[in-house]
Amino acid sequence: MQQKQKTFRLVLTAFFLAILLLLATVPFLGFIPIGPINATTLHIPVIIASIVLGPRLGAFLGASFGLISMIRSTIIVTPMSFIFSPFIAPFGESGYGSWKALLITFIPRILIGIVPYYFYRWFEKRMKNRKAGLGLFIAGLLGGIVNTVVVMNMVYFLFQTEYAQIIGEAGNAVYVAILSIIFAQGVPEAIVAGLATAGVAAVLLRFLDKRT
Repeated sequence: MQQKQKTFRLVLTAFFLAILLLLATVPFLGFIPIGPINATTLHIPVIIASIVLGPRLGAFLGASFGLISMIRSTIIVTPMSFIFSPFIAPFGESGYGSWKALLITFIPRILIGIVPYYFYRWFEKRMKNRKAGLGLFIAGLLGGIVNTVVVMNMVYFLFQTEYAQIIGEAGNAVYVAILSIIFAQGVPEAIVAGLATAGVAAVLLRFLDKRT
């Protein structure tokens, strides 16, 4: 029985990975151009996997999301590619980019696969298994917020000068631009992630409970 459970979790992990690849390869489905930074939906499968499969597999899928983002930024070069790819130099410069892009590419995406799981388990214990739907929604919302807030703040602290040149701002106006992206892009992303997590994760958790 335990072997069957491990096999099923492996199959489910492969399923989530296939969804990530599908979202990444279909135009305007996984990466949606809005302003200087693309909006994304790839965080949603990672959040759901975190809650359903646990933080280890969630972190693995989050790292896969980061790797996909790095490969895409390397192949499809935009003025912002240097943020997510160490192989692309900042816009207008020659040579290679910075290793700091790896931090932005992987750290926030790995956190997406960890934070929702621990929040949801904490919520379950606190609410004594009541209001599971609300817990899933908040966990999804939190995963989406972690993605945008951590990425954009790392952009500010690691690539402030380069980012300022691209958006044509300086001083405090740079962080104002960062905040505008967090609210205008990150909040809708987080709400969509919360709704998707509440719907899909609830079904998968019930299915797993029946199997065990």
